[in-house]
Amino acid sequence: MPERARNVLIMGATSAIAEALARRLAARGAVMLLAGRDASRLEAVAADLRVRGAPTVRTAVLDVAQLDDHARFVDEAVRTLGSIDVAVVAHGTLPDQKACEASPAQTVAEMNTNFVGTVSLLTVLANVMQSQRAGTIAVITSVAGDRGRQSNYVYGAAKAGVSLFLQGLRHRLRAAGVQVIDVKPGFVDTPMTRAFPKGPLWATPAKVAQDIERAIDRGSDEIYTPWFWRWIMLIVRALPNAFFHRTSL
Repeated sequence: MPERARNVLIMGATSAIAEALARRLAARGAVMLLAGRDASRLEAVAADLRVRGAPTVRTAVLDVAQLDDHARFVDEAVRTLGSIDVAVVAHGTLPDQKACEASPAQTVAEMNTNFVGTVSLLTVLANVMQSQRAGTIAVITSVAGDRGRQSNYVYGAAKAGVSLFLQGLRHRLRAAGVQVIDVKPGFVDTPMTRAFPKGPLWATPAKVAQDIERAIDRGSDEIYTPWFWRWIMLIVRALPNAFFHRTSL
């Protein structure tokens, strides 16, 4: 983490990856503001981080679905931290694909959480960091956004939309000295994926957090984590439709 990156805002802070990243940043003395929907869970995470060496950890309740509250929330975050050196967007849900196929309302609700709410927050954060002319925005998307697949295309479409939004945001903010990182994890063993059978391609939240920390330090634009997912998805994207449509991916 760059020396100036001391004030960190983490949204979706009770997710397994965000919590693992916060632990790494706590060990480096970061001042943190943790945001999420569950106030009691946030306080438990904050208490753990204080024990691990974080000099100051505060919490704030944020419901990403409440779009009209985003500007107020970010304004308060700036007042609390003084400046936002690093903002991490880690909220999200893993939709039930079959339920979404059966219900347009369910599909829209998942898109609102995983796409609309994210880009709303990013728009507010981008304006703040552009005015600061410094900062880093790191957003957890997914390798699922690299190609639409029958097993999770609602989730993948939302993540693909966020990734494209980040590309434009990065282009816009480059001249202001603001770093925008697209973090694309593959399979991660978290409470959200507890029902899935695990295998050698699965990573721990700690591994993904380590890669995010390294990306912030290096000034990366986009990372796949673990690294081998870049090459897996290169192959998946390159498959001709005639072959791809015969798979059950």
